[in-house]
Amino acid sequence: MRIELLHIDECPNSTEAAQRVETALAALGHGDTAVHMRLLESSADTAGTAFAGSPTITVDGADIFPGGAPTSDLACRIYRTPSGFAGLPTVDQLKEALKNHGF
Repeated sequence: MRIELLHIDECPNSTEAAQRVETALAALGHGDTAVHMRLLESSADTAGTAFAGSPTITVDGADIFPGGAPTSDLACRIYRTPSGFAGLPTVDQLKEALKNHGF
């Protein structure tokens, strides 16, 4: 299984999102799974991806938070969290989403 974090250069949440994904994977016993960062620099780069704003986290090409609509706009993404809207999901949300995708 391949985990990719699709992001844009201007997104301030990409690094923290990658760290949270790694923390969630470790908590699920998959700490050795690599998280591949994929920088999207143009609308053309989003073609054929599940990009729904930066950061979008995918497993084998599928957005693990399917509530986001795919877009070619290079923009930041907003997630609904227990504390309200945020620029990235919580570790607990990531753990649940990863479990739902086979981890």
